[in-house]
Amino acid sequence: MRQSKLNLPQEKVKKARSLATDIVRPVQNFIHEHTTISVERAALRLMGADGVDSEGVPVPNIIADSLKGHLADGLSKYYINALIQKNITSGELNKAIINGLDLTQIEFTDQNKLKNKALELIGNFEKKVKGNIAYRNKKHDEYKGNEKSPLLYVIVATGNIYEDVKQAQAAAIQGADIVAVIRTTAQSLLDYVPYGATTEGIGGTYATRENFRIMRKALDESCTKVKRYIRLVNYCSGLCMPEIAVMGALERLDMMLNDSMYGVLFRDINMYRTFIDQNFSRMINAYSGIIINTGEDNYLTTSDAFEKAYTV
Repeated sequence: MRQSKLNLPQEKVKKARSLATDIVRPVQNFIHEHTTISVERAALRLMGADGVDSEGVPVPNIIADSLKGHLADGLSKYYINALIQKNITSGELNKAIINGLDLTQIEFTDQNKLKNKALELIGNFEKKVKGNIAYRNKKHDEYKGNEKSPLLYVIVATGNIYEDVKQAQAAAIQGADIVAVIRTTAQSLLDYVPYGATTEGIGGTYATRENFRIMRKALDESCTKVKRYIRLVNYCSGLCMPEIAVMGALERLDMMLNDSMYGVLFRDINMYRTFIDQNFSRMINAYSGIIINTGEDNYLTTSDAFEKAYTV
């Protein structure tokens, strides 16, 4: 039997784990039995739903709003059915939805066809993610001789993705190994993901798929120059946690601050929803090889600040 390095009493460890299991089991059971609007929108993104209308409303949100009352059925079913029945691509369907196509008015096809099409679309996502993992691993191997320890973590937070890029690339040249792009103030409370490149964030830059793509491309250019793999970090929390996880998987982010408790404790986000969202988002992150950082540092530092502020 392997000796514990910390010399902890194993009976107490075993008891603590048993108690933790008793606490977690009903929560996990609840998670498995439920979905949320953001999980359903994330699933739509997995299937190819993308783009915005003239008012900036994302296609997944348009679909979700038009299918109120059908959440428990799974919103992706309607999207997949439209792809089959209309015999069009995801891009074409997204445009049709933006132009007012009502998915509920399309007759449903055979269940087997729906299942096969879903597997095809998920397979496309899987292929993209596996390609990202392979590329990341290749670069880690290529540059492993130049990697330092500990890794240097740098934050950029201009609010403008193009200015963020300048700072990130300069930081890489100066020795940064990890670049974290801080999100704009209160994006965690937006119930949609903004679209495209953004330049007007406050205290940080919006987490969007295009911003992820722009920064990943810039850091890849820096990798070539400095001969080190530069890791990209963003925030996967708040009301759109599952959707941001999907976008990060597609655009090869390396780390995500992925935590629900910060939203519960400090943002007053519904804990039923956010625990379900966290479960889904962490499965996506784990599958994509994205390192998950949790938010315990926030609880500790915030609690410490409160204690100092209110201690006479």
